[in-house]
Amino acid sequence: MTTPAPVIVIGAASGIGLATAQRLHEAAETVVLADVDGAAAAQRAAELGGRATAVAVDVTDEQSVNALFDTVVAEHGRPRGVVNSAGMSTAGAIADMSLEQWNTTISVCQTGAFLVLKYASRHVADGGSIVSLASLNGRQPATGMAAYCTAKAGVLMLTQVAAMELGDRGVRVNAISPGLVDTPLVAPISMIPGMREEYLENTPLGRSGRPDEIAAMAQFLLSDDTSWITGSAFDVNGGAHTRRYPDLLKRLAALA
Repeated sequence: MTTPAPVIVIGAASGIGLATAQRLHEAAETVVLADVDGAAAAQRAAELGGRATAVAVDVTDEQSVNALFDTVVAEHGRPRGVVNSAGMSTAGAIADMSLEQWNTTISVCQTGAFLVLKYASRHVADGGSIVSLASLNGRQPATGMAAYCTAKAGVLMLTQVAAMELGDRGVRVNAISPGLVDTPLVAPISMIPGMREEYLENTPLGRSGRPDEIAAMAQFLLSDDTSWITGSAFDVNGGAHTRRYPDLLKRLAALA
Protein backbone atom coordinates (compact mmCIF):
# COMPACT_ATOMS: atom_id res chain seq x y z
CA MET A 1 0.00 0.00 0.00
CA THR A 2 1.41 3.36 -1.03
CA THR A 3 1.75 5.96 1.72
CA PRO A 4 -0.09 9.19 0.81
CA ALA A 5 2.09 12.21 0.04
CA PRO A 6 2.31 14.42 3.12
CA VAL A 7 0.39 17.54 3.98
CA ILE A 8 2.22 20.10 6.12
CA VAL A 9 0.12 22.08 8.57
CA ILE A 10 1.96 25.05 10.08
CA GLY A 11 0.65 26.43 13.36
CA ALA A 12 -0.70 22.98 14.16
CA ALA A 13 -0.18 22.90 17.92
CA SER A 14 -3.51 24.62 18.62
CA GLY A 15 -6.57 26.33 17.19
CA ILE A 16 -7.37 26.16 13.49
CA GLY A 17 -4.07 24.48 12.64
CA LEU A 18 -4.69 21.65 15.09
CA ALA A 19 -8.28 21.20 13.90
CA THR A 20 -6.99 20.99 10.33
CA ALA A 21 -4.36 18.41 11.24
CA GLN A 22 -6.96 16.34 13.09
CA ARG A 23 -9.37 16.45 10.17
CA LEU A 24 -6.70 15.40 7.68
CA HIS A 25 -5.52 12.64 9.99
CA GLU A 26 -9.07 11.28 10.24
CA ALA A 27 -9.05 11.12 6.43
CA ALA A 28 -5.94 8.89 6.56
CA GLU A 29 -3.57 11.58 5.32
CA THR A 30 0.13 11.70 6.14
CA VAL A 31 0.19 14.86 8.26
CA VAL A 32 3.20 16.85 9.45
CA LEU A 33 2.32 19.12 12.35
CA ALA A 34 4.68 22.10 12.39
CA ASP A 35 4.72 24.83 15.02
CA VAL A 36 7.04 27.28 16.72
CA ASP A 37 6.24 25.28 19.87
CA GLY A 38 7.87 22.07 18.74
CA ALA A 39 7.15 20.23 21.99
CA ALA A 40 3.43 20.98 21.76
CA ALA A 41 3.36 19.93 18.10
CA ALA A 42 5.10 16.67 19.00
CA GLN A 43 2.57 16.01 21.75
CA ARG A 44 -0.37 16.65 19.40
CA ALA A 45 1.19 14.35 16.79
CA ALA A 46 1.69 11.61 19.37
CA GLU A 47 -1.94 11.93 20.41
CA LEU A 48 -3.05 11.53 16.80
CA GLY A 49 -0.71 8.61 16.18
CA GLY A 50 -0.63 6.82 12.86
CA ARG A 51 1.02 8.83 10.10
CA ALA A 52 1.20 12.06 12.12
CA THR A 53 4.65 13.51 12.80
CA ALA A 54 5.91 16.84 14.07
CA VAL A 55 8.61 19.37 13.22
CA ALA A 56 9.46 22.63 14.97
CA VAL A 57 9.43 25.72 12.75
CA ASP A 58 9.70 29.48 13.19
CA VAL A 59 8.03 31.12 10.19
CA THR A 60 9.99 34.34 10.79
CA ASP A 61 13.30 32.51 10.32
CA GLU A 62 14.13 31.61 6.72
CA GLN A 63 16.59 28.87 7.68
CA SER A 64 13.95 27.29 9.90
CA VAL A 65 11.33 27.29 7.13
CA ASN A 66 13.86 25.90 4.66
CA ALA A 67 14.79 23.16 7.13
CA LEU A 68 11.13 22.23 7.63
CA PHE A 69 10.61 21.53 3.95
CA ASP A 70 13.96 19.74 3.60
CA THR A 71 13.06 17.49 6.53
CA VAL A 72 9.61 16.66 5.20
CA VAL A 73 10.90 15.88 1.71
CA ALA A 74 13.69 13.69 3.10
CA GLU A 75 11.38 11.73 5.41
CA HIS A 76 8.09 11.62 3.50
CA GLY A 77 8.65 12.88 -0.04
CA ARG A 78 7.36 16.04 -1.67
CA PRO A 79 4.24 17.38 0.05
CA ARG A 80 0.97 17.41 -1.87
CA GLY A 81 -0.34 20.21 0.28
CA VAL A 82 0.65 22.95 2.71
CA VAL A 83 -1.60 24.83 5.13
CA ASN A 84 -0.13 27.87 6.88
CA SER A 85 -2.16 28.94 9.90
CA ALA A 86 0.64 30.60 11.89
CA GLY A 87 -0.39 34.00 13.18
CA MET A 88 -0.50 36.54 16.01
CA SER A 89 -1.76 40.06 16.60
CA THR A 90 -0.93 43.24 18.51
CA ALA A 91 -3.54 45.81 19.47
CA GLY A 92 -2.97 49.56 19.68
CA ALA A 93 -3.56 52.85 17.91
CA ILE A 94 -1.17 53.74 15.11
CA ALA A 95 -0.05 56.84 17.02
CA ASP A 96 0.94 54.75 20.02
CA MET A 97 2.23 51.57 18.37
CA SER A 98 5.94 50.91 18.70
CA LEU A 99 7.98 49.84 15.71
CA GLU A 100 8.75 46.62 17.57
CA GLN A 101 5.04 45.81 17.91
CA TRP A 102 4.48 46.56 14.23
CA ASN A 103 7.46 44.50 13.10
CA THR A 104 6.53 41.51 15.26
CA THR A 105 3.05 41.21 13.75
CA ILE A 106 4.24 41.84 10.20
CA SER A 107 7.08 39.35 10.66
CA VAL A 108 4.82 36.47 11.71
CA CYS A 109 1.74 37.16 9.63
CA GLN A 110 3.10 38.62 6.39
CA THR A 111 6.80 37.82 6.12
CA GLY A 112 6.08 34.38 7.53
CA ALA A 113 3.46 33.84 4.84
CA PHE A 114 5.99 34.88 2.20
CA LEU A 115 8.65 32.49 3.50
CA VAL A 116 6.21 29.58 3.63
CA LEU A 117 5.07 30.32 0.09
CA LYS A 118 8.67 30.66 -1.07
CA TYR A 119 9.70 27.19 0.09
CA ALA A 120 6.34 25.56 -0.54
CA SER A 121 6.58 26.71 -4.16
CA ARG A 122 9.96 24.98 -4.45
CA HIS A 123 8.93 21.69 -2.87
CA VAL A 124 5.19 21.08 -3.25
CA ALA A 125 4.37 18.44 -5.82
CA ASP A 126 3.00 19.44 -9.22
CA GLY A 127 -0.78 19.58 -9.00
CA GLY A 128 -0.59 20.27 -5.26
CA SER A 129 -2.37 22.85 -3.14
CA ILE A 130 -1.20 25.63 -0.82
CA VAL A 131 -3.63 27.24 1.61
CA SER A 132 -2.88 30.37 3.64
CA LEU A 133 -4.96 31.57 6.57
CA ALA A 134 -5.71 35.22 5.98
CA SER A 135 -8.46 36.97 7.94
CA LEU A 136 -11.66 38.96 7.76
CA ASN A 137 -9.30 41.83 8.62
CA GLY A 138 -7.53 41.39 5.30
CA ARG A 139 -10.49 43.22 3.76
CA GLN A 140 -12.28 44.78 6.74
CA PRO A 141 -10.37 47.52 8.64
CA ALA A 142 -10.47 47.70 12.42
CA THR A 143 -9.31 50.45 14.75
CA GLY A 144 -6.35 49.38 16.85
CA MET A 145 -5.37 46.59 14.47
CA ALA A 146 -3.31 48.37 11.81
CA ALA A 147 -0.46 45.86 11.77
CA TYR A 148 -2.69 42.81 11.65
CA CYS A 149 -5.02 44.25 9.00
CA THR A 150 -2.05 45.28 6.87
CA ALA A 151 -0.36 41.90 7.22
CA LYS A 152 -3.47 39.92 6.32
CA ALA A 153 -4.22 42.17 3.35
CA GLY A 154 -0.70 41.33 2.22
CA VAL A 155 -1.44 37.62 2.56
CA LEU A 156 -4.40 38.01 0.19
CA MET A 157 -2.22 39.66 -2.45
CA LEU A 158 0.60 37.13 -1.96
CA THR A 159 -1.98 34.42 -2.60
CA GLN A 160 -2.95 35.90 -5.94
CA VAL A 161 0.63 36.45 -7.11
CA ALA A 162 1.68 32.94 -6.06
CA ALA A 163 -1.32 31.49 -7.91
CA MET A 164 -0.18 33.25 -11.07
CA GLU A 165 3.40 32.07 -10.72
CA LEU A 166 2.63 28.43 -9.90
CA GLY A 167 -0.28 27.86 -12.25
CA ASP A 168 1.86 26.32 -14.99
CA ARG A 169 2.68 23.46 -12.61
CA GLY A 170 -0.96 22.95 -11.71
CA VAL A 171 -0.27 24.12 -8.15
CA ARG A 172 -3.28 25.85 -6.63
CA VAL A 173 -2.84 28.67 -4.11
CA ASN A 174 -5.81 29.91 -2.12
CA ALA A 175 -6.61 31.66 1.14
CA ILE A 176 -9.24 31.39 3.86
CA SER A 177 -10.46 34.50 5.66
CA PRO A 178 -11.95 33.47 9.02
CA GLY A 179 -13.90 35.82 11.23
CA LEU A 180 -14.22 35.42 14.99
CA VAL A 181 -13.25 31.81 15.69
CA ASP A 182 -12.90 30.52 19.24
CA THR A 183 -9.15 29.90 19.43
CA PRO A 184 -6.33 30.96 21.78
CA LEU A 185 -5.42 33.76 19.32
CA VAL A 186 -8.71 35.62 19.77
CA ALA A 187 -9.20 34.87 23.47
CA PRO A 188 -7.73 38.22 24.65
CA ILE A 189 -10.04 40.22 22.38
CA SER A 190 -13.06 38.23 23.50
CA MET A 191 -12.28 39.17 27.11
CA ILE A 192 -12.70 42.92 26.43
CA PRO A 193 -16.16 43.89 27.76
CA GLY A 194 -18.70 44.27 24.95
CA MET A 195 -16.27 43.31 22.18
CA ARG A 196 -17.63 39.84 21.53
CA GLU A 197 -21.22 41.04 21.71
CA GLU A 198 -20.56 43.82 19.20
CA TYR A 199 -18.88 41.39 16.86
CA LEU A 200 -21.80 38.95 16.97
CA GLU A 201 -24.26 41.80 16.40
CA ASN A 202 -22.43 42.43 13.12
CA THR A 203 -22.42 38.77 12.10
CA PRO A 204 -25.54 37.74 10.15
CA LEU A 205 -25.38 34.15 11.42
CA GLY A 206 -25.12 35.51 14.97
CA ARG A 207 -22.37 33.32 16.38
CA SER A 208 -18.64 32.79 16.42
CA GLY A 209 -17.01 30.06 14.37
CA ARG A 210 -15.45 26.78 15.39
CA PRO A 211 -11.92 25.73 14.39
CA ASP A 212 -13.29 22.61 12.68
CA GLU A 213 -15.42 24.78 10.37
CA ILE A 214 -12.30 26.51 9.06
CA ALA A 215 -10.51 23.17 8.90
CA ALA A 216 -13.30 21.84 6.69
CA MET A 217 -12.62 24.60 4.15
CA ALA A 218 -8.88 23.91 4.29
CA GLN A 219 -9.49 20.22 3.62
CA PHE A 220 -11.79 21.11 0.73
CA LEU A 221 -9.17 23.38 -0.84
CA LEU A 222 -6.58 20.60 -0.55
CA SER A 223 -8.85 18.16 -2.34
CA ASP A 224 -9.24 17.37 -6.03
CA ASP A 225 -12.74 18.85 -5.84
CA THR A 226 -11.07 22.27 -6.12
CA SER A 227 -8.89 21.38 -9.09
CA TRP A 228 -9.97 24.53 -10.97
CA ILE A 229 -9.83 27.02 -8.08
CA THR A 230 -6.75 29.15 -7.49
CA GLY A 231 -5.91 32.71 -6.50
CA SER A 232 -9.11 32.93 -4.45
CA ALA A 233 -9.93 33.94 -0.89
CA PHE A 234 -12.88 32.38 0.89
CA ASP A 235 -14.81 34.26 3.57
CA VAL A 236 -15.68 31.81 6.34
CA ASN A 237 -16.99 34.22 8.93
CA GLY A 238 -20.76 33.88 9.30
CA GLY A 239 -21.25 36.81 6.94
CA ALA A 240 -19.32 39.29 9.12
CA HIS A 241 -17.67 40.75 6.02
CA THR A 242 -21.04 42.23 5.02
CA ARG A 243 -21.21 44.59 8.03
CA ARG A 244 -18.52 46.23 10.15
CA TYR A 245 -15.82 45.35 12.65
CA PRO A 246 -16.19 46.30 16.34
CA ASP A 247 -14.45 49.50 17.50
CA LEU A 248 -11.57 48.00 19.44
CA LEU A 249 -10.02 51.33 20.49
CA LYS A 250 -13.34 52.56 21.85
CA ARG A 251 -13.71 49.39 23.87
CA LEU A 252 -10.16 49.65 25.22
CA ALA A 253 -10.65 53.32 26.12
CA ALA A 254 -13.67 52.37 28.20
CA LEU A 255 -11.39 50.21 30.36
CA ALA A 256 -9.03 53.09 31.18
